[in-house]
Amino acid sequence: MFDVAVFGSLFLTLFVIMDPPGITPIFIALTGGRAARVQRRMAFQAVCVAGGVITVFGLLGHQILDYLHVSVPALMIAGGLLLLLIALDLLTGKTDEPKQTKDVNVALVPLGMPLLAGPGAIVSVILAVQKADSVATQVSVWSAILAIHVVLWLVMRYSLLIIRVIKDGGVVLVTRLAGMMLSAIAVQQIINGVLQVIRGA
Repeated sequence: MFDVAVFGSLFLTLFVIMDPPGITPIFIALTGGRAARVQRRMAFQAVCVAGGVITVFGLLGHQILDYLHVSVPALMIAGGLLLLLIALDLLTGKTDEPKQTKDVNVALVPLGMPLLAGPGAIVSVILAVQKADSVATQVSVWSAILAIHVVLWLVMRYSLLIIRVIKDGGVVLVTRLAGMMLSAIAVQQIINGVLQVIRGA
């Protein structure tokens, strides 16, 4: 009732795409300066949002994209542009949003989506669910999805220890570095989307 090969393959694919170690500095940058209780809540909310988005697209992905007449490359380009806007805010130190709104936005966007539940993860899950033609493979696919989200939550939850060590000055430095990393990820995602459009033309 369990296919280890399917589980391992999807888990590793999602691990590379969702990149738990790489999300640490970005999470620190986006949540720095907040109370530990708020940071823990935001980590949990981000994982729940990502899990919800991944689950919905895993079950109804093709139908949703077909109904909206949205292609996968369009999804990639849109996600890349959204990430680029967030990256520019991190690089310039823009903090003019009200704190309450900012808290909500960070958990939902960009952490939950498109950083964690980005186009790459969504497409991988859609394909994995589509290929799962037995109960054993379905169980393996959804177990891999659950496992990667547990890993993501643990990584973000315990990255709060790093915030306590590096203090406010370190958080500012990490924020700028995270902005650079995020902008590179965003540009690469846009490039990948454009290349897919060109290949499909």
